[in-house]
Amino acid sequence: MDRRDFLKTTGLALAAATAAPITRFAWAGGAKVTLKIGYLPITDHLLMIAAEREQFREVGIKPIRFSSWPELAEALKGGAVDGAFLLTPMGLTLRRKGAPIKAVLLGHRNGSVITVKNSGEINRIEDLKGKIIAIPSPFSTHNILLRKALTEKHIDPARDLKIIDMAPPEMVNALATGRIHGYIVAEPFGVQAEAQKIGKVLLLSRDIWKDHICCVLNLRESVIAGQPEAVQELVSGFLRTASFIEANPVEAAKVSTKILGQKPEIIEKVLTTPRDRLSFFNLTPNRVDFAATQEYMVKFGIAKEKVDLAGYLDDRFAKRG
Repeated sequence: MDRRDFLKTTGLALAAATAAPITRFAWAGGAKVTLKIGYLPITDHLLMIAAEREQFREVGIKPIRFSSWPELAEALKGGAVDGAFLLTPMGLTLRRKGAPIKAVLLGHRNGSVITVKNSGEINRIEDLKGKIIAIPSPFSTHNILLRKALTEKHIDPARDLKIIDMAPPEMVNALATGRIHGYIVAEPFGVQAEAQKIGKVLLLSRDIWKDHICCVLNLRESVIAGQPEAVQELVSGFLRTASFIEANPVEAAKVSTKILGQKPEIIEKVLTTPRDRLSFFNLTPNRVDFAATQEYMVKFGIAKEKVDLAGYLDDRFAKRG
């Protein structure tokens, strides 16, 4: 889905949302609120294991798995889910289009990788000239990271190579069959390609932009306004889970199977090799990170206008822990 299609379809979703109830709560035992949280089966969304390990009192998490970013964005916009871990540029774009969402928690920091075919053909960023490289969405941090890495080596992303968008689960096979020469995406698809001897790591995202943000938990404003206690417990549970992952990466990998559907050893490698390949520290949303993302969005033509961050960021729940 290109930029025009994304903006068009999200605009239609917003129009539909205004004509339908935007709050969809399921009640259990008369007091517990169950929130539908959308995610993709990627390690960036590993906090979703909170649904398996946390003992919430006032809130329950119903994980809703999606296979592509546009589908996830549409679900959040249309009210099919109460919240979602969404790519930062995508969340900012939807907010700019009038979506009633706010960012309440970072999903992680770092965690992506430029993976290329396991041969001697590509060994440095400069070798991407003339190649076909996949990104998960034009409205992704990965698009920013790739263009940042290229332009710092004086490579023109529009002229010197072909950048296409592709659903993350398709990338390893596309690399194996020669449809693409490489991709930049969230783990575990880099480790998967390594394990299958199909691809190799060209560059970790932490080495392109240290401690960058990527996926952010966006909640519908109606949920925040109507159920602040449930939102607080949700965010606190995610923060406890973040600490658990950092302290117990091997155990976290084992717990992740139901949520991510990946082999524990694959997730373990993401969390340990190297240790900060993906991190879950400092997850409170802050203006500096989002402002930097918006600057890159404008610089690389992903957006023409900026979002009022004061209205979009809601850090009070993360600050309370």
